[in-house]
Amino acid sequence: MKKLRDVRVGILKIPVTRIMLLIISDMLAILLASVLSLYVRYDFHFMDVPREFWETILEVFPYNAVITLLIFYFFRLYNSVWRYASDRELVNSGIAVLICAVVQPVLFWLSGRRLPLSYPFFYGLFLLLFTAGVRFSYRIMRMLQNRRLNHRIGLARVNCMIVGAGAAANAMMKEIETSNYLSMNVACAIDDNPGCHGKYLRGVPIVGGRESIPDNVQKYNIDEIIIAIPSAGRGELKPILEICKETGCKMRILPGMYQLINGDVNVSKLREVQVEDLLGREPIEVNVDEIIGYVSGKIVLVTGGGGSIGSELCRQIAQHTPGQLLIFDIYENNVYEIQQELKQKYPELDLIVLIGSVRNEARVDSIFQKYHPDIIYHAAAHKHVPLMEDSPHEAIKNNVFGTLNVAKAADLYGARRFVMISTDKAVNPTNIMGASKRICEMIIQNLNKKSTTNYVAVRFGNVLGSNGSVIPLFKKQIEHGGPVTVTHPDIIRYFMTIPEATSLVLQAGAYARGGEIFVLDMGEPMKILDLAKNLIQLSGYKVGEDIKIEFTGLRPGEKMYEELLMNEEGLRETANKMIYIGKPIKYNSDVFEHQLQELYEACLDEASDIREKVKEIVPTYEYERMG
Repeated sequence: MKKLRDVRVGILKIPVTRIMLLIISDMLAILLASVLSLYVRYDFHFMDVPREFWETILEVFPYNAVITLLIFYFFRLYNSVWRYASDRELVNSGIAVLICAVVQPVLFWLSGRRLPLSYPFFYGLFLLLFTAGVRFSYRIMRMLQNRRLNHRIGLARVNCMIVGAGAAANAMMKEIETSNYLSMNVACAIDDNPGCHGKYLRGVPIVGGRESIPDNVQKYNIDEIIIAIPSAGRGELKPILEICKETGCKMRILPGMYQLINGDVNVSKLREVQVEDLLGREPIEVNVDEIIGYVSGKIVLVTGGGGSIGSELCRQIAQHTPGQLLIFDIYENNVYEIQQELKQKYPELDLIVLIGSVRNEARVDSIFQKYHPDIIYHAAAHKHVPLMEDSPHEAIKNNVFGTLNVAKAADLYGARRFVMISTDKAVNPTNIMGASKRICEMIIQNLNKKSTTNYVAVRFGNVLGSNGSVIPLFKKQIEHGGPVTVTHPDIIRYFMTIPEATSLVLQAGAYARGGEIFVLDMGEPMKILDLAKNLIQLSGYKVGEDIKIEFTGLRPGEKMYEELLMNEEGLRETANKMIYIGKPIKYNSDVFEHQLQELYEACLDEASDIREKVKEIVPTYEYERMG
């Protein structure tokens, strides 16, 4: 018996067999719809139906069946995957049945027969009910089967709230309905449009606006909140996300508008809500044509190309068809990863990976002599503030004289543009890292006076998720159950994302005329404490209960707040409303070059007064004197 049952199951899985079953089912539906139409017309009394009407139905049935089946075939009612049936299939079924209901009276007329005037209406209604019902039963059976399967394997149902009741939300609900093993249950939807409140989207109640999210999370026992508003900017999303994260629910979000454009809205595209979503500032928009204009076909060198900013620069430059991309870094593991990524994405890209240190003047010179880069993005630097406080000589050697080596080579070998990555810590610095970057800015401004190369610096704040930033540290601390360590409850920082930083650098290269310091309008600064709280909540924990926050005190060289400009610099607008130019600060070039030489010698000698030498060059540098 078991073998026989297996054979039957196997036969049912054959597509041809499914089609034959549908055809048989449709023929029965035609006959049954015809009978029921007369039955209803004569008030549910079979005996009142004239004999001639029964004869007409039987006589026309073979022709009607053939024509109906052909119409159904034309509208693809036999080769659709009915377990995934959607509105489209229902519309096709309706149109096909409507045509059949019109065709049948024509057949009666051609045969010289007649039927009641109401017959075509009832016939079409019953035919749609039977044919569509059979087909959509596949989907219903599948949903029930999946529920039983999830229950059997112990997969708990996750109650979801969808924020947004538009096209994206509709597509998301549809995908949840039809997916094989999703255990998600959309319990309610939220939309700020009052006209939607109290209505239903795909059977899901729209229960109110954003202000009702906390109450409805409790009412519907919500486990997860899905933000399905891909058209909303970061500024629009921030207040919604602030409300959602207070609920303690897991949060996921659709990446962006392009998902709707491509019709690619599904659960797999959802991502976790990230802390940058809470910045409340729109990402930088760059003029792609300008970037392509100066990068396309050029030989481009990226120093520190394996780092956070450097690797993202390489990714974006590769999109703009450079003639050749040179990646220069001392850390072979990091640079290997970006090499493999770019080779896979851009197989036609002329990519050269070079290992070495910017501190090695001979190595830098040999690279410029061999490849003659047109554009240099200088991202190689030591940037970790506390570590550099403990090793000030290394900070100076790498940041200052590494920059000097690359910048001089750019001048010697006739590069067109030199773009240096700077930091807001260069403004009134209180640490050796920031002071070293200020000297770097002075180096390129000094060289720009004498060279045909256009030298510029790009200054921005902290980069979210970059190597050495607080976010990776906080995430590790959260993974280990805390505590999350913050230096001071009132410490604030400007933040930007890695793509934003890279966009600024690329756009600055397009604007470069020589000697400028480009500054990003980074919006409002953010408390590090708020950042820590957001990360804890986004990880699904309660601040103070699940994960504690501890204050450890300011670290050596750390400021309570960062500045983006010195008082003397001022601001000048660019074509990009979020990018400004700081006016260069005047200084004596001859004195500066003499001071640089003294600083170089002090570094070689590991002089104990290295900070005093830096202070001579950067008068705004303030540091805590020992002893």
